[in-house]
Amino acid sequence: MTSRLPKLVAFDLDYTLWPLWMDTHVAGPLKRDESNPSNEIQDRYGEKISFYRDVSSILHRLREAGIVVAACSRTSAPRLARNALSLLLVPPKHGDQKGIPTPAIEFFDQQEIYPGSKIQHFKQLHKKTGIPYGEMLFFDDEGRNREVESLGVTFILVSDGLHNQDLERGLNEWRRRHPMEVNRDASGDHLHDIA
Repeated sequence: MTSRLPKLVAFDLDYTLWPLWMDTHVAGPLKRDESNPSNEIQDRYGEKISFYRDVSSILHRLREAGIVVAACSRTSAPRLARNALSLLLVPPKHGDQKGIPTPAIEFFDQQEIYPGSKIQHFKQLHKKTGIPYGEMLFFDDEGRNREVESLGVTFILVSDGLHNQDLERGLNEWRRRHPMEVNRDASGDHLHDIA
């Protein structure tokens, strides 16, 4: 039997996708050193910003599975956060010799990046996409944001940035909570089988 997948996966940004707080650790303008092939940008003072190691491969896996990907951040520096997502590059999928790096922001179908409760972020996601809360999975490093579970969103707390095992843990928890009520993945793929 094929493993089912949620229709939407959302990520917090600070200490979930990158190891800093955008509104306290970073000063604009941001820039990318074109001579440095690594997925890294810098702020005005040389503070380095990059994704945690597994983030790029996770974004590829979700895109290939046809899942809506959202960024949900309560930062008070939304413009800086969007700028970082625009400048950070996601390398081509492993083994893709002809691929080119893609701006990370292109992997995010929805962006709710502004101060305030994550409840509001998810109400907006639901309004914009029409996807039921029960088909949403959310990864965040702050336990207080578990409040979204009151809407029916599956919440997964990450303790040291997002890694592949966190994604698998989240998918397994979402499946456990929704054993029969959500349709099977239309592509017929297991997410963990996608390279």
